[in-house]
Amino acid sequence: MKQLFISIFTLLSGVMVVAQTQPGVSDTTRVETLDQVLLRAVRVKATSPITHSNLSKEEIAQRNLGQDLPLLLNYMPGVVTTSDAGAGIGYTGIRVRGSDASRVNVTINGIPYNDSESQGTFWVDLPDFASSVESLQLQRGVGTSANGSGAFGASLNLESDAIRGKAYAQFANSYGSFETWKHTAKFSTGLLSDHFEFSGRLSKITSDGYVDRASSDLKSYFLQGAYQSKNTQIKALAFGGREVTYQSWYGVDQATLDTDRTYNPAGIQFDGAGNFEGFYENQVDNYAQDHFQLLWNERFNNYWSANLSLNYTHGRGYFEEYVDEWYSTNVLFSNDANLAFYGMGPIEIGGETIETSDLIRRRWLNNNFYAANAHVNYAKDGWEVSSGLFYSYYGGDHFGEVIWARYAGESELGDRYYSGNGDKNEFTIFTKASFQLNTAWSFFADLQGRFVSYRSSGLTSDVIPLIERRTYNFFNPKGGVGFQLNQQNSFYISYGRANREPRRSDFEQGVFTPEKLNDYELGWRYASEGLQINGNAYYMDYRDQLVLTGALDNVGAPIRATSGKSYRLGIEIDAVLALAEHWTIRPNLALSDNRNVDFVTAKDGELVNLGNTHISFSPAIVAGNILEYRPAENIQLAFLSKYVGEQFMGNIDSEGSKLEAYFINDLNLNYTLHNLPFGDRLTFSALLNNIFNVAYVSNGYFYTYDDDFSDPGTITTVEGAGYYPQATINFLVGAILNF
Repeated sequence: MKQLFISIFTLLSGVMVVAQTQPGVSDTTRVETLDQVLLRAVRVKATSPITHSNLSKEEIAQRNLGQDLPLLLNYMPGVVTTSDAGAGIGYTGIRVRGSDASRVNVTINGIPYNDSESQGTFWVDLPDFASSVESLQLQRGVGTSANGSGAFGASLNLESDAIRGKAYAQFANSYGSFETWKHTAKFSTGLLSDHFEFSGRLSKITSDGYVDRASSDLKSYFLQGAYQSKNTQIKALAFGGREVTYQSWYGVDQATLDTDRTYNPAGIQFDGAGNFEGFYENQVDNYAQDHFQLLWNERFNNYWSANLSLNYTHGRGYFEEYVDEWYSTNVLFSNDANLAFYGMGPIEIGGETIETSDLIRRRWLNNNFYAANAHVNYAKDGWEVSSGLFYSYYGGDHFGEVIWARYAGESELGDRYYSGNGDKNEFTIFTKASFQLNTAWSFFADLQGRFVSYRSSGLTSDVIPLIERRTYNFFNPKGGVGFQLNQQNSFYISYGRANREPRRSDFEQGVFTPEKLNDYELGWRYASEGLQINGNAYYMDYRDQLVLTGALDNVGAPIRATSGKSYRLGIEIDAVLALAEHWTIRPNLALSDNRNVDFVTAKDGELVNLGNTHISFSPAIVAGNILEYRPAENIQLAFLSKYVGEQFMGNIDSEGSKLEAYFINDLNLNYTLHNLPFGDRLTFSALLNNIFNVAYVSNGYFYTYDDDFSDPGTITTVEGAGYYPQATINFLVGAILNF
């Protein structure tokens, strides 16, 4: 490890020396804005040999009527989204190139947002954060070096609100199907004394959800204090959210999907004879998360700039669950209702020994995340170099308690039936450089060393010891070449290496081997008046990829398993075409082949090699389109279409694990009035989702188990599946008033 540090620092120093002494190339430096100083460490330029797409604040605002950020990214290339509650509010998910959200590296102002232990991104904890996003960039594939867990499908970096020169106030309200309400208030003081700005946002979103009882009560805030001079920008940010959502992560089976697709089994209650009594009203997920960031951007001269970022994140909360004794024992065949599971002894009542009980439990998570990030940038004579260091520490406490039991014995309120801890340290060093040789050729190199240590102790929620100490050292090189053929056509080729450590739930499954990925990208960009095309082909070669098995654990989280050798091969095309004076079309298409190589599985008591099987949740076709009509500057009408091909929820190509293809269409309308007597402008927005009322499913789960009871002496593998239905036709309408 010491030698690797020395090698990287030596290379970093060498690159910096070459950057300062390279002769014979004219200075193409342009003075950066101070916001660009922050973004240079995580973003790439339009001409970079990295496959990427950008989304601006204005584009986000067109459909920002309450749905979570993943839904607002739904029409970007290769993206598939889903919603547990069915309508895009509450728990939502995103997949890029078939990789789920835990494999999409997400940063906010360069600071990792992925949870350090689960590696997931939970946008429900930052409701309406889209209203505070200045811009975002989605890099597909390995992309460029980023802080936090490695990108194994994509990386998404978000920039929060920029400093505003003029004061303003904004009030946004919207209403829609399923009693959905969104209320947002924003303000900025503008620059005071030409240097200081204070701004903020408060939001509240509520919805009953499409699925039964899948309600959401979401609150969030964003506060910013900033100082800016010619060469210095300092921002102090505080943002976060509080969510209370009724659980809707259980899904439904095929029979229920056909007859009652909004049914939600969460919190179901029966009497001792198995007669249905109702649903527990407080079967909720209750969580709060607060982020504090200090961002310092400094420009020393036209060539040198630097950034320092400090972050503290505190999250805490629980999900509450009613455990029905009859249902757990007779339907789920689990021990969740056993008093012994919670450390309670049997109870004697009237000569009868009671060992099981109805009860209510809470499973808690309390975590703290600290991060420091620093990098320096240099740009001169065709060189652009960025080098930096990143360190983070995560500490998470996991514990569970029973808050009520029909038969509790001598237990006390607040007794913990399990308690565990996870600590994670991460140190990253990187240097990346691009060099413009001449008007035709450009080169890009990116070297990253990432060093991770993880320690767990105590018990899991299954009351099983999890005591592990693991260390992972990764070296992730990347590079690319760009060629400008003429004014319209350019090409690029790139290579990226990524390594990724397992997450806590993998440790619980006995998986400790890190994943390895070699990503090869070949791209073409065309730009002329009225037409832009981006096309690329990719080959992602995995070793020990942790693929989703399709099954869920007892808290609704996906279970993963090592697939050995696997790959993702595909092409992606997106374009912008001006059809006529007022018409624009923005199509995108992703075609891919995603395979496990020589996949081995247990079936009917034997190990079977199934050959090359499809990787779970990886559709071969994902297509989108936005047809936009602007008859005037203040009117925008868009017809949005999305097609997602069939996909398997497991890795054994079972017909019972297949999700059918779906094709949905939305309508979006924006109309703005300017120079009003009571405000600067008033914008009316409308979003009609799924206008053709398609009953579709975008996500689900698949599981198998061995049955040796029905036919003693014979093992039969039994399959099962569940589905998360999405909302049929629904609407959102809103108005934004700016002062």
